[in-house]
Order: sequence, then structure tokens, then C-alpha cells
Amino acid sequence: MRKENIRNIAIIAHVDHGKTTLVDALLHQSGTFGEHQTIDDRVMDSMDLEKERGITITAKNTAIHYNNTKINIVDTPGHADFGGEVERSLNLVDGVLLLVDASEGPLPQTRFVLQKALARKLPVILIINKIDRPDSRISEVVDEVYDLFIDLDADETQIEFPIIYTNAKDGIAHTEIGDDSTNLKPLFDLILSEIEGPEADDAKTTQFLITNIDYDSYVGQIAVGRLGHGLIEMNKFYSLCSENNVINNLKLSACYTFKGLKKIKVDKLEAGDIIAVAGIENINIGDTISSNEDPKPLPRIEVDKPTVSMFFHVNNGPFAGKEGKFVTSRNLKDRLELETLGNVSLKVKQTKETDVFEVCGRGELQMAILIETMRREGYEFMVSKPQVITKEENNQVLEPVENLYLDLDENHVGTITEKLSNRKGKMVNLQNNGFGRTTLQFKIPSRGLIGFRSQFLTDTKGTGIMNTLFDSYQPWAGNISHRQSGVLIADRPGKITTYASLGMVDRGELYLEVGTEVYKGMVLGKRNRPDDLDVNITKEKKLTNMRASSSDATVVLRPPQNLSLDQCIEFIAEDELIEITPKNIRMRKMELDSNKRISAAKKKKEGK
Repeated sequence: MRKENIRNIAIIAHVDHGKTTLVDALLHQSGTFGEHQTIDDRVMDSMDLEKERGITITAKNTAIHYNNTKINIVDTPGHADFGGEVERSLNLVDGVLLLVDASEGPLPQTRFVLQKALARKLPVILIINKIDRPDSRISEVVDEVYDLFIDLDADETQIEFPIIYTNAKDGIAHTEIGDDSTNLKPLFDLILSEIEGPEADDAKTTQFLITNIDYDSYVGQIAVGRLGHGLIEMNKFYSLCSENNVINNLKLSACYTFKGLKKIKVDKLEAGDIIAVAGIENINIGDTISSNEDPKPLPRIEVDKPTVSMFFHVNNGPFAGKEGKFVTSRNLKDRLELETLGNVSLKVKQTKETDVFEVCGRGELQMAILIETMRREGYEFMVSKPQVITKEENNQVLEPVENLYLDLDENHVGTITEKLSNRKGKMVNLQNNGFGRTTLQFKIPSRGLIGFRSQFLTDTKGTGIMNTLFDSYQPWAGNISHRQSGVLIADRPGKITTYASLGMVDRGELYLEVGTEVYKGMVLGKRNRPDDLDVNITKEKKLTNMRASSSDATVVLRPPQNLSLDQCIEFIAEDELIEITPKNIRMRKMELDSNKRISAAKKKKEGK
């Protein structure tokens, strides 16, 4: 049976296409927020990193009421690195809203989530937003969306999608361009008419699939997901169906439904709704809470397998333990294992060394987000360069290959194509979108994308858009050269001096400021030759007279390039690490002693 009093929808949009503005307007016009109530911009992006990076990282949901119908809205990440979040969010809904800018049209970042939605046979409502833009091209954008659906092998029913036109900033929706609508009522009505209520039955066996895990210091773990069938009530016993066993006679401490951005405590939860419960320990995403008498688990959530791995080390450098709150291997292990509870696309493996852990995920962006989150929480550790996860079939090494989608200014096509060809990328499609923009599609090994994102943004002057989608495993494509230059390495501890920095001008580019405390084996910057060079960066000028002392004061050094975490991950070589602390991000050699590095290099060259 269909629950006509509930609608579960996900909203898909590229960055800056107006998704958050539309959600804000829906919340206001549904009466969820008061007319004069102040809410933050980008209300659904609650993480600091989401606001800073302008991307959605974790799937979140809100709920509004319209005409006695509850509409659950799930916000979805658009980046392929967060595929686990996408799989979870689409598992909750019965339809999607595809939001597209009336000028820019569909961009690569929406392609990933849309493909997942179409694969699940979810109905789509197309929303053409920002129709008030002076450069809007509504009919062309609609045609481009049709082309995208065809390209993604949508069936006949999926291609016959309804279209609505909005100005989310003013909170207006039109079924036809130029009609007399002054609010979002046409959109609310379209959601109710085009997206069916969930297939759910209160009388059947309780089946609640856990798709997300929250935590509260008062009630502990909170399981979030959609109640497929049956009821959940306080003061009743339930079973937890995990991957390997079933635990009976479990009692809940709290039941929640969603209203706006808040969880509301209730005594009973009905089938088809997106809900949350507390009181059951050791839950995992993919587990099912079912009836105590006849537990029936639902199929577990399947996500794309990891393609990239990084090694997380306990910090053993000279500055270890000075800046972090959590510094031990136990701290690191517990935090990484905690991350896997809420992130189904992430895997953590113990290595032969007790203080080193292998973390496997979908891409370097996902890794960077995890590292930055841990850094802000007070963790201190080291990470290696990302490596692709290979597999062997029929005595042949296979590596992951990605579909790379780029949207960029046509003036940058030549530069980008050349750099991707050097990374074993093969162009499979080129389309001129008009207005000076071009869409490119490449097939490229995943390792060819390591370190490419920053280069791409630099080469396109920040205007380029890129997105990736896993394609398949293919035979190893051969050597891919990433960094052509060596590095400048500190040969002793101390503080960087102006005099020593001046001596490095002809040898390379420093990434650290004068006065920075360094240690032996620490990476100072990029050398202008292929080999590494150990230098005395703490050297001071021997003063012979006062005139010499004052003359140095007139020297002006070029400001150093302070690398971000993402840039450090892309820059380091296989024999280097990044030291992560709440206060600093440092690059260093794995082996700090230069003599040992030279000896190891000789043995490697001799094949020993």
C-alpha cells in the first residue's frame, strides 16, 4: 500500500545552482520557519568544511508539511568521492528534484547523482532555476537535460519528466513561463502529484534499514533511516539484524521524527517515514532493526568499492606530541574505526606495523576531508601519498579507470588536453556548449588524477569544473610521472633565516616563511632540478661591521607559497609524508637521516 500522507524526495544540483536557496524558500513557505525567523545561509550544509569548500559532504534531511502531507527532503552530495553518502540518501527516497541553472545548464557534478537515481528507477522532476537571469536560455537548457538523460540510458518513462521554472531567490515557481504565480505552490503541488508516496504497510513486520548514524552525548548512538514496514513504538522489544548475526530483546530509549531541521521525540513511528531511534548500541550502517518475534533483515547498502588508499602513521617526528591532543596509535585507530561506522565507502586495515593504518576510499578529496576533520578535532598524525588499489586477474595487473567530465572555457582546452594525455588520459567526447564553454570527457587511470585537481583549477583560473565517475578496471597503463622536480630538505634543526633564504632563490622555491621552526629531514620547498638537495636553511650571516648588518634589512624576499592540505597531498612523492597537527601542516621525508636515504637509494638502484 502507498502512504499518501508522506513524500520522500532527494534534491540534486550543481554548486551555486540555487539548491540551498530553494530549500530555504520551501521551509519558509511551508510554515516550518516563522516569517521573520532568521536562518543561516546554506542551512543544510551544517559542517564548517561544507561551507568553506562550497560542497555537500554528508547527506542530510529536513522535513516540511504541505496540505496535510509530510515531505522529507534529502540533500545529496554531488561529488563521486562521496558515493557512499549518495547511495545512502537515494535509498531513503521515492523521487528526485533535478535543479538546473537556466543559464549554465546541466554540469558534470549533477551527472554522478542523476545516474545513480536513474539506475534506481526514481522519477525525476526537472526544476529550471534562476529564470530571471538576463543570460538565461531556458529552451536550450531543457534540450541539454534531455540529451543528458539519453546519454545516461534513461528509459522512456524517465525521459518524460515534468518541468517547472523557478526563481528560488524570490520564492516563485511557474508551471509555464510568464504565468501569474507568486509563490512556490506550483512546485509543492507537482511534488504531490508526480512523486508517489512510499510503498509501506504499518501492519507488516517491522523493517528499519539504518542508513546513517548520529551521536548524542545524552542518548549515545542514533540510528537514522527509512522505516520500510511496520511500526516502531516505545516500550517494545526489537531485534538488531547485523551482517553476521541477530540480537534479540533490545529496547529503544528514544524515537524521533523530523520537522524542519529538528528531531522531535514521539512515542510511535509509522512506516514510510524517515526516522531516528536511540538506545541500541554497536549499530552499523546497513543493519536492520526488525520485530523481536520474526526478524527480517533488509538488503544491505551496496556502494562503489574503494579505488584509492593512504597510510596513516602515528607522528614520530621531532615535534611529535607538542601540538596535538590525540597522538597515540590507540587514538588514531579508534578515530578511524569510528569514521567507518558512519562512512560505508571507507575501509580501514591494520598493517604489519602497529602504528600504521591503511585507509581505503573513493578519492583524494574524500581523504582530504577526513584528514582536515581529524586535524580540527585535535588529532596529530602523518599521511602518505595516495596510491591506487590494484587487483590481479589472469596474471595481469589491473588498475581502476575513471570517466572524467570537464566543463571549462574553450581557451583552456589545449592546455588541459595536453596535461591529461601526459597522465594517460584518452579523450572520448568533446562538445562546444556555446558562450565560450566546452565539455570534455576522458577515460583516465585513477592514479593519473592524483595531483590533477589543483593543476586544473590553476590552469582554468578557477573557472573549470571537474567530476569523476568510476568506469572499470583495465590493464596497467604504464608509468605516469607526477612531480618532475626534487625538493629542498633541511639538513639540521633551527629557524629559517633571511640570509639562508636568499641563498635558495637560484635553487628553487621555498614554501615556508622566515622564522619557521624546522627539523632535519623536513621538506622546505621545490627544487628547480629533478634531484633532492639537503640545505642549511638556518645559516646566519657572519657580521663584520654594522653596515653589513643594516644592508640586509633592505632585502625583500618573495612571499612563500603556503600550500594547502590538498596541495600537499598532491605534491609529495612516494618517499615523503605529511605531518598533520591542529596548528601546522608540514612535509617531510619518511627517512629523516640523509645518509640513510642515500644508502637506501643505492640499494634500490642495485636491485637489492
